Amino acid sequence: MSGTAGDHGLSGAEKAAVVMLALGEERAARLLSLLGQPEVMEISRAVASLGPVEAGVVEAVLNEFAGWLARAGGIVVGGIEATEKLLRHLDAGRADTVIAEIRGPAAQSIWERLASVDEAVLASYLEREHPQAAALILSRIDPTHAARVLKRLPEDPAIDVVMRMLRLDTVRPDIVADVERSLEGAPFLDGSERASQRDRHALVAELFDHLDRTTETRLIRALEERSREAAERVRSFMFTFEDLTRVDGSGIQKLIRSAGNQRLATALKGASEPLRGLFFGNMSERAGKMLREEMQAMGPIRLKDVEEAQQFLVNLAKELVASGEIVLASGSDEPLVE
Repeated sequence: MSGTAGDHGLSGAEKAAVVMLALGEERAARLLSLLGQPEVMEISRAVASLGPVEAGVVEAVLNEFAGWLARAGGIVVGGIEATEKLLRHLDAGRADTVIAEIRGPAAQSIWERLASVDEAVLASYLEREHPQAAALILSRIDPTHAARVLKRLPEDPAIDVVMRMLRLDTVRPDIVADVERSLEGAPFLDGSERASQRDRHALVAELFDHLDRTTETRLIRALEERSREAAERVRSFMFTFEDLTRVDGSGIQKLIRSAGNQRLATALKGASEPLRGLFFGNMSERAGKMLREEMQAMGPIRLKDVEEAQQFLVNLAKELVASGEIVLASGSDEPLVE
């Protein structure tokens, strides 16, 4: 950082950080002990990000705090170590809290913390936020949690957020920092970090894959009304229960072994005839007969239970595809039945 006595270009927090460093550890620590937690956090972040400061800039800052000029040590150097030295003079608990916030990876900690926030609470917060900020937040948190949050939003705000997620490109660090600050005390991100390197339509498709069938259908239809092209591209990335017809025979057999009879019977209660045929075609005659009997014995079951069982099979299939344990044929291929 450089500058002249008349033009140092520092923020208020950075000027306070320069003064603290120039005062020395003990005096600075005594001053910090008189401040509230928000002020300590702000100054500590400034110290951590300050780096070398030229003597002319130090002098310019200290002239604003006349009376401290004699204690200026010329060039002062900030950084994590300098921050820790200053905070070491505070009580241990308070110092640990501040250092934990500053030490990285900062961005990871805030987005991980969001995963534990109740989806209704987070949805209520996002509904009051700008849709662009909501899109950024949902694009960075776990898709399963993001889907639950999206389900809680009213349809118009939800589809607005989805549209913005589709257009979301590399996000400037200062915008990310603003969003983080709005999440109350979140740490800054590394300047090189991006919101997502993945295809935006794939990201939204993954989010939709974690929704229940009713919410997924509602939002896809609403998206189609806004942009048919975007809806088609999202659909191309989505993997639904009926897409299991594209799994080869050995893959279906692995799914059967992993799912268990009760979950499989529940899932197939709501399946199309071709998909049922694919599963029964990859079972022994005896196993198929037992499964049919179990399905009949179930009687009517809740749609929610069927969808949950089907989603379990979809998620399991996706894991096996990702690991190379099963083969997924292209959408134009005929189903493979053994």
